[in-house]
Amino acid sequence: MKTFKTVIIDDERLAREEVKRALKSYPEFEIIGEASHVDEAKAIVENVKPDIIFLDIHMPGKSGFDLLEELTTVPEVVFTTAYDQYAVKAFELNALDYLVKPLRDERFSKTIEKVKAELAKKEEIKEDVLPMHRKIFIKDGEKCHFIPLSEIHFIESLENYARLYFGDQKAMIKRSLNLLEEKLDSTVFFRVNRSQIINTQYIKEIHPHFNNKLQITLTTGETLEVSSRQSVKFKNWNSL
Repeated sequence: MKTFKTVIIDDERLAREEVKRALKSYPEFEIIGEASHVDEAKAIVENVKPDIIFLDIHMPGKSGFDLLEELTTVPEVVFTTAYDQYAVKAFELNALDYLVKPLRDERFSKTIEKVKAELAKKEEIKEDVLPMHRKIFIKDGEKCHFIPLSEIHFIESLENYARLYFGDQKAMIKRSLNLLEEKLDSTVFFRVNRSQIINTQYIKEIHPHFNNKLQITLTTGETLEVSSRQSVKFKNWNSL
């Protein structure tokens, strides 16, 4: 039987016990950790790399949203909370699902079916590289986003931050371009110069530029200059 690594995060012990009791009917969900606050949760999630987390939104100090912002890789998320007013924000983030405490068996069952269907879609990929369907969490000011990597067409460096462009929006993430490059699929994302990475699926045109450089135009309108060194790599990478 395929099992899914599961972590429960809630500041209330009784609430964590409630989720554990509900999961007893679904033995394929293996509970490998639980946490009562964000710092503890971050350490567990980054160590065990769970498939799914049941995450309380409203916790003392840092919230569930804060945890997602701090994680390098975000697993599938089911939000749990006693506060209905968080529902809209949770769904705006494209969370897998949202449960209001106390949990109801019928509603929990529907959530589990949704979780299983989503996890079943995942394919085996190279270790430590994020799949293109994976959503990353960004908290940019008051706005929060869950963005599939496939929708990011352009990334630029801003010292220890990076600005991601997706659709007609952009947002900042507290990650260096080097760290993002390590996690992104190198068969799709290409670093065109010291400060910019592109999603090659959005390339519209490629033109020769001065000093043997290339100039790339994306379908979204950006025109970028590829450095001399990366121009050579791109030609080899793309078999030009």
